[in-house]
Amino acid sequence: MRHYIIDGNNLIGKISKLQKLQQQDKQSSREKLAFLIEDYFHNKKAKVTLHFDGYENNPIRLSFAKIIYSDNKTADDKIRKQIEDSKNRRNLVVVSSDLSIVDFARKCSCNVITSEEFARQMFTAGDDNAEEKLIDRLKNSEDWEKLFGVDE
Repeated sequence: MRHYIIDGNNLIGKISKLQKLQQQDKQSSREKLAFLIEDYFHNKKAKVTLHFDGYENNPIRLSFAKIIYSDNKTADDKIRKQIEDSKNRRNLVVVSSDLSIVDFARKCSCNVITSEEFARQMFTAGDDNAEEKLIDRLKNSEDWEKLFGVDE
């Protein structure tokens, strides 16, 4: 089974709506990214770990993805450690555009997808407004509060 290791802040920076939201409300941008990730992997057989810099604020509850906060380290350090500790690195798919992470992952025989490419994969190809429509759909979803335990 493929195991996706996702550099969350890096990916947020590649999705324009989330990047703008992060400047105003870091927690909301993390929640929306987590929901997008959950939606994207819904019918896929994959393990998912989402890494964020810093400390956990309000818990984000996901059904099948794990969120790791770097606490007093960097998310890059935590990602490297997770790669190093993996028993089968060839099953890892590292999602990041951070050159040091990408280089490290490749040296460890991991598969790499840039954050830009992964963001494109998450949204419908050819629809310029797909990102905005999906985020609006998720924001208006009845499951939003149930999934995150927060009111939008």
